[in-house]
Amino acid sequence: MDKRLVVNKVSIVIPVYNSSATIGQLVEDLFKELMSVVELEVVLVNDGSPSDNSADICADLANSNNNIKFLNLSMNFGEHNAVMAGLNYCTGDCAVIMDDDFQNPPSEVINLIDKLNNGYDVVFSKYRKKKHSLFRNLGSFVNDVVAGYVVNKPSGLYLSSFKIINRFLIDQIIQYTGPYPYIDGLIFRITQNYSTIFVEHRPRVAGESGYTLSKLISLWLNMLTNFSIIPLRIATIMGFIFAFIGIVLAIYFIISKYIDPSTPVGWSSLIVSIFIISSIQMFAIGMIGEYLGRLFIKSNGNPQFVIKSTINCEK
Repeated sequence: MDKRLVVNKVSIVIPVYNSSATIGQLVEDLFKELMSVVELEVVLVNDGSPSDNSADICADLANSNNNIKFLNLSMNFGEHNAVMAGLNYCTGDCAVIMDDDFQNPPSEVINLIDKLNNGYDVVFSKYRKKKHSLFRNLGSFVNDVVAGYVVNKPSGLYLSSFKIINRFLIDQIIQYTGPYPYIDGLIFRITQNYSTIFVEHRPRVAGESGYTLSKLISLWLNMLTNFSIIPLRIATIMGFIFAFIGIVLAIYFIISKYIDPSTPVGWSSLIVSIFIISSIQMFAIGMIGEYLGRLFIKSNGNPQFVIKSTINCEK
């Protein structure tokens, strides 16, 4: 084993979703790249893939290699829930979280490990040039902006899904049992001891990104309502602002009427005021409802994930 590495065992956690065309080759390349330098464990989590035989392929891989664990979730719970499932079953000194689409080359994993060995809790990858679609890049940008305000993300840090976390961080993250996990939010609840490293980013080999607009909105709501009370503060501040505007306008109208008694009462200004105030009220009520709804779902025992079957998953 290469003496430059202090990590003895590495877990690779891969959420799998409709990736029958890539997952077999990805796992093969991971073992080719890493088996000679570290003890390797690959944890495949099938997130209810509805359109192909990803589950069967992952099961075959696990049955052919004891160093591959397979968790088959009962339905599609979402990427972050699938990652949480994998982290609960990984046993490495650290865990590399990576996508199933080959956009992150297996050869880059060793560079993440080397960087982590400098004493960091987490190392994020970053790209000189991203190969995502325009929609995915836009979604990532919005996600980055939201995270900067909500989860204490350091300025300038890109929250890549391709990252490595140490055992300390794994053990802390899996203490979270709520139904709406957000991995990066949990990381920055625990530590600010992070670093970044440039890695290659390749075009997607097959299929399309599983991130739809609805999934991106769901991710942003997870950040906003699970890791922050900023939306409630915004509603409060907006309430104060519009109350102040209302008082100023009331004083203005009273003075105008006093100076010129013939000044007609403005119907349009009344309607505009009603619409603005009503929209603020609806926003505030909606955000409060979102918080209360999530508290209800959590207290009602909504699962973070449900595992239908496993292979090689004795902890």
